[in-house]
Amino acid sequence: MKNFFKVKSLEQVMDLVRLFPPVAAERVSVEDSTDRILAEDILADADMPEFRRSTMDGYAVVSKSTFGASEGSPAWLDLSGTIPMGKVPDFEITRGRAARISTGGMLPRGADSVVMIEQTEMVGDTSIEVYKSVAPLQHVIDRGEDFKEGQVVLRRGTRMRPQEAGLAAAMGHAEIEVFKRPQVGILSTGDEIVPVTKRPSPGKIRDINAYTLAGLVRKAGAEPRLYGIVPDDEEKLFETCSRALSETDMLLLSGGSSVGTRDFTVDVLSRVEKSEILVHGISISPGKPTILARSGSKTVWGLPGHVTSAMVVFKIVVLPFLAGLMGADPGGNSLTIPATLTRNLASNQGRRDFVRVRLTRGDQGLQAEPVLGKSGLIRTMVQADGLLEIGEHVEGLEKGTQVQIIPM
Repeated sequence: MKNFFKVKSLEQVMDLVRLFPPVAAERVSVEDSTDRILAEDILADADMPEFRRSTMDGYAVVSKSTFGASEGSPAWLDLSGTIPMGKVPDFEITRGRAARISTGGMLPRGADSVVMIEQTEMVGDTSIEVYKSVAPLQHVIDRGEDFKEGQVVLRRGTRMRPQEAGLAAAMGHAEIEVFKRPQVGILSTGDEIVPVTKRPSPGKIRDINAYTLAGLVRKAGAEPRLYGIVPDDEEKLFETCSRALSETDMLLLSGGSSVGTRDFTVDVLSRVEKSEILVHGISISPGKPTILARSGSKTVWGLPGHVTSAMVVFKIVVLPFLAGLMGADPGGNSLTIPATLTRNLASNQGRRDFVRVRLTRGDQGLQAEPVLGKSGLIRTMVQADGLLEIGEHVEGLEKGTQVQIIPM
């Protein structure tokens, strides 16, 4: 049974992200958490820092003691002592007094600022002259200035970087809860596809998509699982799809989305247990014949066979779904780079075009130079740094237009 739906807009397809819940969570050590997605909120277990501390080597003072100080009229302060690193000062600083302190040291009671050592001079063994005034809390991090006790410091859905791992450690977490890395099955279909180790005969091509898609999946933070090449045989495709869906969280079928007498993808997906065809066609170019299906709670994609089209569809359409599966914000992959278009570009109304561009440095900043070529030419992706989106109600863009480039 062929389920050809009306072509959907990109916005309609993105609305379907909510149908697919994230994968389960697991606990990992903080040192192994980089690039994982946090599955819990992390709260500050105390004020951070827990004490008023210096950000400079110098002298802890009452700021009022330095008001009006200059090289011509320095402030004279008596020393109350030196503050050892890691120790709680056992004395108080009052107006007219100072204490030697190192970067990271705890200010004594009464002190509210630090004078840099370069702006002072010793006078004997017990006094200093200060040549520049300081304001309250200057060269100081106040207690709780970073985070207050009980405050959410890292939210569920945060992608962990080294700095987030350091913050979790600062809050006393040796382990944290993160979402598991989704397992993404990749299956190439078509009688014309041969393994990369085999020399293709006339009419045949090597399996490129399995490797480009695996790289994109891995770069996104998920785990690819290759299921090889399946010929245009409905039973074999059904068996392989069923096995892959039993072992993975998402399935990418490459080459089975075009309309043809030997296209079994829609029929096969309709037979899979608890399946539903959600999309058969998206108003984008390249990638219009993309299929989206659901098998239970699992996502199944039928991607174009052309390698460039498959990569563009992954970047623009599949990646947000994969982000949601990982527990991240599906809309979090929205970084763009401003640039100036180097030539006129035509576009067909009624569809959203994604044009491959190369970024170069010009006199006026970054320039976006379209990489021209047919959709099946992989060199256009190799040469491209990003994608230029042209809206479906736009006839084209003129040379010199300021544009936003989606980095690849």
